[in-house]
Amino acid sequence: MKEANTELVVYPVPEGAAGNPDFSVKVRRPQGEWQPLFCHNVKVDMHEVCNASMVSFDCSGPVELEIVKNGGVVKEAVVRPLSADINCECEGNVMLLRLDGPRQLSLEADGERFHNLHIFANPMDENIPAIAGSEVLTLEPGTHVTAEIQETLASLPAAEKPKVVYFAPGIHRLDPARLEVPSNTVIYIAGGAVVYGGFICSHVHDVQIRGRGVLYMSDFKKTTYYRGVEISYSRNISIEGITVIDPPHYTVLLGQSERIDIRNIKTFSTRGWSDGIDMMACSDVKIDRVFLRTSDDCIAIYASRGDYQGDTRRVAVTRSILWADVAHPANIGTHGNHEGNGDVIEDILFHDIDILEHHEPQPDYWGCLAINAGDNNTVQNVTYEDIRIEPFELGELFNVRVLQNLKYNPAPGKIIRNILFRNICYSGSCTNPSHVAGYDETRRVENVRFQNVTINGRLLDLSQDVVIGAYVSQIKS
Repeated sequence: MKEANTELVVYPVPEGAAGNPDFSVKVRRPQGEWQPLFCHNVKVDMHEVCNASMVSFDCSGPVELEIVKNGGVVKEAVVRPLSADINCECEGNVMLLRLDGPRQLSLEADGERFHNLHIFANPMDENIPAIAGSEVLTLEPGTHVTAEIQETLASLPAAEKPKVVYFAPGIHRLDPARLEVPSNTVIYIAGGAVVYGGFICSHVHDVQIRGRGVLYMSDFKKTTYYRGVEISYSRNISIEGITVIDPPHYTVLLGQSERIDIRNIKTFSTRGWSDGIDMMACSDVKIDRVFLRTSDDCIAIYASRGDYQGDTRRVAVTRSILWADVAHPANIGTHGNHEGNGDVIEDILFHDIDILEHHEPQPDYWGCLAINAGDNNTVQNVTYEDIRIEPFELGELFNVRVLQNLKYNPAPGKIIRNILFRNICYSGSCTNPSHVAGYDETRRVENVRFQNVTINGRLLDLSQDVVIGAYVSQIKS
């Protein structure tokens, strides 16, 4: 790798944060000085909770990483997603990686996926708020009473700029554990900051939650059902750059909200129902360059559920990595308005996605890419394209069904139509057939197309690779 004018930012070590000693990691510009990185401990996999590692930094171009495995010799190492095409040089217990710029990666020594090293080379943060200014509330490490934060924000003078809450590097504890964020506010979590708690955006607009810091939620009991970020009845909300570790429930909940932008967030979860990003009755949602390693659905797209009522439409998930240690990488359609005529979920796009795992012991919840329409829902105009599916443990590729899941659905779904799977490749030994099925003569699946879908190098064969049930029409490959 030749000399490059790379900008490189390494965050301060968060004293007292949960670390993992499995690896020692350094980063540098090509031929530059090595800088050590703090290895966070991240818990993964609900089946058998394991301690993995995570490092992060910012860069604008090529960098080199030296990784020492502190526990024996490394025979070989793999970097995933495989589409990144990154080779790892190994000598003894030392591994060397060369990256061409920002990446989200898993380094797996000798096939180890549960005690692996996650590497998040973020793009440069081009919009760090100034910590001086009448509109800025800077929080140094410590315990923060959320009511006092809200009172201070309310007292800041009105300005053309949004008000800012700046979490400086170090450990922060919210008391109580979730901060309700007012409109026109930026929550900035600096690199090296670790916040024990989460954020709520309810009936607000124009909020940003961003930075390079961490929401650490592993100490909260599952029964709190805290989410990393909860957005309800709101608009113009963005989340960017942060990492969420072990939330008791979803990483991000979106309820009856619109114009939502989620970029470059990373998450790890181990609890039941600890989905990544779940949305109900939302519109105009953009999810880009996220890394979601979860112990339930990575992304779930629903209509009405509970207090959130309405259709869901115009959702785009792009350039992302989905790793479902449990359940689906992507799931659409389960919940809707079962008491009325149902809802519509439409105009959904998954584009340029790497799927690194799908491991679900229950066949009713199989499907890397699943559309399971229940509750009188109509699901239509869904496109999956340019998706790379790596070997997975247990499940199937596609599951497209109008159904009634008695655990969740008081009523079956209404119809699924106009579904496109294009430019999708899978390589692996788990070759359970996919399923496409309607429910009855009036609740059907219509117009499902498979274009350039390959399984271990050969084109998908409908007669061999897909179980086509009753009440299905216009299925083509």
